[in-house]
Amino acid sequence: MKYWQPEFETMPREQIKKDQSEKLVKQVARMYEKVELFRKRMDEMGLKPEDIKGVEDLHKLPFSYKQDLRDYYPYGLFAVPMTDIRRVHASSGTTGKQIVVGYTDNDLEMWADCFARMLIATGADENSFVHVGYGLGLFTGGFGAHDGALRIGATAIPISAGNTQRQIQTMIDFGSTVLCCTPSYAMYLGETIEEMGVKDQLKLKAGIFGAEPWTEEMRAQIEEKLGLKAYDIYGLSEIMGPGVSYECEYQCGMHVCEDNFIPEIIDPDTGEVLPEGEWGELVFTTITKEGFPLIRYRTRDICSLNYEKCKCGRTHVRMNKPQGRTDDMLIIRGVNVFPSQIEEVLLKVGGDITPNYQIIVDRENNTDTFCVNVEMSEELFSDGIKAIQKVEKQISESLRSMLGIGPKVNLVNPKSIERSEGKAKRVIDKRKLVK
Repeated sequence: MKYWQPEFETMPREQIKKDQSEKLVKQVARMYEKVELFRKRMDEMGLKPEDIKGVEDLHKLPFSYKQDLRDYYPYGLFAVPMTDIRRVHASSGTTGKQIVVGYTDNDLEMWADCFARMLIATGADENSFVHVGYGLGLFTGGFGAHDGALRIGATAIPISAGNTQRQIQTMIDFGSTVLCCTPSYAMYLGETIEEMGVKDQLKLKAGIFGAEPWTEEMRAQIEEKLGLKAYDIYGLSEIMGPGVSYECEYQCGMHVCEDNFIPEIIDPDTGEVLPEGEWGELVFTTITKEGFPLIRYRTRDICSLNYEKCKCGRTHVRMNKPQGRTDDMLIIRGVNVFPSQIEEVLLKVGGDITPNYQIIVDRENNTDTFCVNVEMSEELFSDGIKAIQKVEKQISESLRSMLGIGPKVNLVNPKSIERSEGKAKRVIDKRKLVK
């Protein structure tokens, strides 16, 4: 089965806006009727559905928040009867009550279509073997990749996460050409492949990595270790799952599927919509979702938008790689610190360290303490204490230059930081445990 590039990916901007306006007006009217919380917030603002004429009125609508999903757990924000819901997914609930999302038949078709576009953008086709290393469970990642592969007529390999050596042997035996997993797990796969000495037996061409932040330096390391081209993907369960936006071959931002989602950038403090090119908090409105639609959902991701036509011909807006999250940002001794800044520094150090690290923040005598544990390489471990101390000092100075404050840097033994088959746990903030 041949999959073609949908014509709306190359629509003129004015046509995209017209299409979005028509869908937004219908979505607002439907949600006002079907979703109690949305209707209540509209009424509090003195708004009626007929006040929304198109995307130019989007800024008038109320925001939605993750806490809403917890407050109305599990199905209180659904806009259709449960008899119309074909599948539910949920978050891990590690930071509170889990969030639950639902999909109608049309929602699942739309999701598969969005992921299919991304696969096509990486060069995949009906001859590809898509190795789905995201979890196939309540987490949205695995099913999105699986259904997208089926949509383009590719062969899906739904191996899910875990059992790393079996993953690698399956890649070799089944001829996997596209790898889908988290970037941190891709790094772990690369390390294990090096140890097994089987890189030359792989047929991988492209990797689609998401669900956690990663840097350009990490991209380069993944590409070198796995012998593929690494593509970034963005998605979140609340909006759909993976495939909300994706990179094309030019990798100059991620194309948002604007026929289904309207992005905005706002000032995270005031909620004011910011001009094109400004960095701020990313907000999404779903204009085709039926089961679990959201208006102006605050993602907490910090990025910017680019509306210029891409070299690939696509006219859909591109979002730049998020540079952190407003809720992941650490404030240490009055300084804003994003984990991605630390990762950027560490990945420039080179072969003396591995990409595995943890940030530990604590509080002693009313003062924040800031420590970064980094795994050293086997080679550095054998070089002795003086060589290790030299690299520790180098990293500490580089971090001080980047952040404005200098953490204590500890180079720890190789393989001593726990590996993750899903999202890596990079930050341990012990201050949250202090009453």
